[in-house]
Amino acid sequence: MRALLLNPGPVTLSERVRKALTGPDLCHREPEFAGLQNHIRERLLKVYGLDPKRYAVALLTGSGTAAMEAMVASLVPEDGSLLVIENGAYGERLSKIAEIHGIPTIPIKFEWGGRIDTQRLKLALDEHEAVSCLAVVHHETSTGRLNDLAPVARLCAERGIRLLVDGVSSFGAEDLRFDEWNLAAVAAAANKCLHGVPGAAFVIVRRDALPDDKERKRTLYLDLSTYCREQDRGGTPFTQSVQCFYALAEALSEFEEQGGWRARHDKYAALAKQTRDGLIKLGINSLLPEGASSVVLNAYLLPKGVTYQKLHDHLKSHGFVIYSGQGRLAQSIFRISTMGEITAADVDRLLAAFKALGA
Repeated sequence: MRALLLNPGPVTLSERVRKALTGPDLCHREPEFAGLQNHIRERLLKVYGLDPKRYAVALLTGSGTAAMEAMVASLVPEDGSLLVIENGAYGERLSKIAEIHGIPTIPIKFEWGGRIDTQRLKLALDEHEAVSCLAVVHHETSTGRLNDLAPVARLCAERGIRLLVDGVSSFGAEDLRFDEWNLAAVAAAANKCLHGVPGAAFVIVRRDALPDDKERKRTLYLDLSTYCREQDRGGTPFTQSVQCFYALAEALSEFEEQGGWRARHDKYAALAKQTRDGLIKLGINSLLPEGASSVVLNAYLLPKGVTYQKLHDHLKSHGFVIYSGQGRLAQSIFRISTMGEITAADVDRLLAAFKALGA
C-alpha cells in the first residue's frame, strides 16, 4: 500500500513526474540546461498570464523558505524597512528572516488563524510612514487561513509600498492578481500546488522592483538580481538541482493539460469539501469557519481523548500521512491537505480510516 501524503508538501507525485526524475545527467553550464531553465521560467509566468517584459522568474535550488528569504533579503531597499503581517507561523518566519538580515522590521500581530484587521493595519502604516515594503502570507498553512490580499494591496498602493507575498502554498491553486494588486514579488515552490518535488523554488518578481546592482547586497546565494540577470542570459549563478527541474517541467506540463490553476482550485475545493463534510459527520470540527480556509488545506480540532500521535499513527497504518499543528496549536489540531495525486476514492478511504479509529 502506498502512503498518500496529506501534509502541505511534499505531495504525492504522479507517475509521470516521478519518472521525470530519471532524466539524463546534465551539466548546468550546458545549453541543454539553459533550454530546460528557460522553458520552466516561461511556463511559470503563464500560470497567471504574466508579461515577461514586466515580470521575471528567479529559479532557485532550495525549499519554499529559500524563496521567502531571497525575496525579503533582496527586495527591501538598503535604507528601507519592512512591515510584516503575522497571523500564523509563516508570517512569523518572514519577520525572523528580515531580522536575521538586519532589516528594520515592524511586525503587526493578529491571532493565529484570525483575519487581517484592515483598520489596524491602516493605523500601523499611518504610524510608520517610512515603511517601504510590506510582507504577508497568502495561504497561512499553520491554520489554513487564506488571507484576503485585496485590501492589503489597496493600502500599499495608496502609500507606494512594495507588497511582498509568500505564495508558497497558494501559487497554482488560488487567485493571485499580480497586476491588479500590484504585487512586487511572490515566493513559491515546486512541491506544493504545482505537484513537483522538493528542491526547486522560485520568486516571480516585478522587474522594476529589482534593486540596482550598485546597491549593497545582503546575500550572495539568494540575491534575486543576480539570478534574474544570469537566467535572462541563459545562465545560472550557481549549481542547480537538475533532476528537480526535470520534475518541475513535467509537473507544469501536467498542470497545463489539467486546466491550469482554476481547474486545480476546483479539484482541491471538491476534495476539501468531501473531507470536511465527512469529518463533521464523525464529530470532528474544523478550526476555522467554512470559507475562511484555502482550498489547499484545512485544520481540524483533535477529537476528545485522541492525541495527535495516536491519530497520526492510526492513519499511517491505513496508508495516510497527515500533519500536526504548530506552535500554540500543536496539541489541539491536525491538518489535512488534498494537494497531489489524490482522488475522491482516496478521501473515502481516509474517512473510513477515521471511522475505524472510533473518534
